[in-house]
Formats: sequence, C-alpha cells, structure tokens
Amino acid sequence: MPTIGIDVGGTSVRAGVVDAGGQVLARARGSSHGDPIDEICRVIAELRVAHEVSAVGLAVAGFVAQDRRTVMFAPHLPWRDTPVADILAARVDLPVVLEHDANSAGIAEHRFGELRNASVGLLIALGTGIGAALLIDGTVYRGAFGVAPELGHLRVVPDGRPCPCGKRGCWERYCSGTALAATAKDLGAGDLTGRQVADAARRGDPTALAAVREVARWLGEGLALVADAYDPEVVAIGGGVSGSADLLLPDATARYRELMTGAGHRPTARVVPATRGDDAGMVGAATLAAALA
Repeated sequence: MPTIGIDVGGTSVRAGVVDAGGQVLARARGSSHGDPIDEICRVIAELRVAHEVSAVGLAVAGFVAQDRRTVMFAPHLPWRDTPVADILAARVDLPVVLEHDANSAGIAEHRFGELRNASVGLLIALGTGIGAALLIDGTVYRGAFGVAPELGHLRVVPDGRPCPCGKRGCWERYCSGTALAATAKDLGAGDLTGRQVADAARRGDPTALAAVREVARWLGEGLALVADAYDPEVVAIGGGVSGSADLLLPDATARYRELMTGAGHRPTARVVPATRGDDAGMVGAATLAAALA
C-alpha cells in the first residue's frame, strides 16, 4: 500500500503519495508558518481523499532524536523537544515516523538513485546551506545523538564569513546557493540570487564564471576533507545547486582528487549529480514510513 511522505521546510510543506517503486502518485502543498501540525494534517487529509495509505513519514529540517519520534530542534520551525510523531499519529490515526530531511534524501538516493548499491554513500545537498547524509551498507549513520553528519558547519576558514549557526567560516558559507550569491557580490556583481549567478555564468559573464569557479574550488576542498574522514564510494550532489552541477563538478572533482590525502595512490569516490531532485526528501520519508505498515 502507498505511504505519504512530507518534506517540512522552514516556509513550506510538500507532501506526496509514494508507491513502493518511489513514484509520486499525487501531490499536495501547504505553508509551514503558524502551527505546522495543522497544515500537515490538512495535506494528509487532502491526499487521503483519493488514495488509501498505510503510514506517514516526515522529512524535517531540524535535529531528530534517535528514536525518530521527537524533533529536538528545528531552527525555522516552532519545535523544541516536541514529540511530533506521536502528536501527528494521534490526529491522523496513522503510524508516523520522522527523519532529518537530508537523511531522507539520502535514503531516496540509496534506494532509487545514484547511491544504489554503494557500500559507503554520501549525499551532499547544496541549497541555502549544506545538508548531508551518510549511508553505510544502506543504513543511515546518525551519530551518537542523531545529529550527524553536519558537514555544512565544518569550519574551513578561520574567522571567515559569519554563519547563522553562530560560528564563522563554515563550509556552507563558501559552498552553497547562498555562497554563490555572496561570492558574486564580493566580486562586484551586485545583489543576485545563486540561480541568477549560475544563469549568468552559462551566458559567459566573466564575474559569474569567477564566482562559480570559487564555489567549485570550495566544493573540492570540502570533498577532500570528507574523503579523508569517510572514504565514500559514491558522493551524490543534490539540493537546488545540483542543477548547476555541470558548471561545478569538473573543477570541484579535480580539486578534490588533488587535495585528498594520498592523492594518486588510492581510489577516489565517484562524484555525480543526485537524480531524485526536489522529491528526494519526500520519497525517502515515504520509504521509511513503508516499514511501519
């Protein structure tokens, strides 16, 4: 029986009915402003009108406890040590499971995308910041307390750009959609979005191309750090910036292979664009929910 996967972000709720093959059969959208539980219940009710489902999975932009019942902290949502799964299950009368949104996307890529069959697979989602998921033999690695791996907040530039996490010089301040826009502005391009910078680079704008090369360099720097720590077999690059993978990956991969410890004397990971796109969090959450049925 299909399940419902819901991607709960800081501004929106994206839900879908997902079958066992990872196909999205129906969709619904809402806002996460106010009380997200009310809106989640509304989109679930909308989807259940035409589809019988067995369980619900939530991909949450926040720290999820190891038991995947409680959101410990979500910076853009009003959840602090909130038993979201139990609250929602009582309201919709269905089993509910939670997962970090990057982990959910990684599960989708492992089950249906580029991380399939990888013994050690890593998803790096480049968007406003960096999300990451590490899967070892198909199992998500969450760390001792459920918050690993926060790769976006590895400190790569001492006293560098300020980060909303409170530190300075985090990797995501130099390698993300936000970083692409900030780098272009530093180079004199004015106030542009990351997507606008990428579009300008495709048109051959020299400032935009310089910004893309700088972000690609930092992607390669970070990949080298990650390779030394985790030695992945495959790295899938997802998130909104993955649409510019053709601009970033050649330089990033070359930099990564140059900087990794033992360069030239060890195998390198295959670095590829993720294939599940914007649906990855939703599909991964629904896949987890199927195990509850």
